[in-house]
Amino acid sequence: MGDVRYEGLAAWYDGWRPELSPDELAALMRLLGAGDGSCLDVGCGTGVATAVVAELGWSAVGVDVSAELLALAQERGIEVVEGSAHSLPFEDASFDAATSVWTHTDVGDFRATVAEVARVLRPGAPFVYIGGHPCFVGPHSLFVHGEGTPTFHPGYRPSRRYDETAPGVGDPEGLRARVGARHLTLRDFITAFTGAGLRIERFEELGDRDYPYLVALRARR
Repeated sequence: MGDVRYEGLAAWYDGWRPELSPDELAALMRLLGAGDGSCLDVGCGTGVATAVVAELGWSAVGVDVSAELLALAQERGIEVVEGSAHSLPFEDASFDAATSVWTHTDVGDFRATVAEVARVLRPGAPFVYIGGHPCFVGPHSLFVHGEGTPTFHPGYRPSRRYDETAPGVGDPEGLRARVGARHLTLRDFITAFTGAGLRIERFEELGDRDYPYLVALRARR
């Protein structure tokens, strides 16, 4: 199956993204918390977040479309399955929780991804999501490393795919300049969850900067 965008980039990506940021880590621990059931990490990549889920006591399984990234996760002792987030290779209602970090900027159809997560969750199970703030991260906002004040350009309204030519991609050595990204408006981001029948019970703009770079939420099946 694989993901051609990440072909040949696994080692670079592993060095670029060796761990969750402090805000991401705190949000995952706070919103998911300790557990002893099964938890699916969707779009797990090299397993950075999956490892934290396992440390919280969950029986963690990571799923990703990139075989090269999964190979690095396996080296860390993480249980992984190769598969598409748009068609998760699991039975209905088979997980007690789910997590996903920075996937709405990567997958082609985030609404389909969230619908699949809802399908594989048991009733009442939580889904914790962490990712870039749709208002301040995207093709329209030059916000390098989430520092300072973003510089805005036209292009927030259309939800679309973008590449290194977008004014919001300011780091020529960064991930988005290499693999591109998907932009969702805040409306399209939120309705991906509510449209899948999930109830959003917590929504946070992480950090204490004037312009938050990250959002986190917990929705429930």
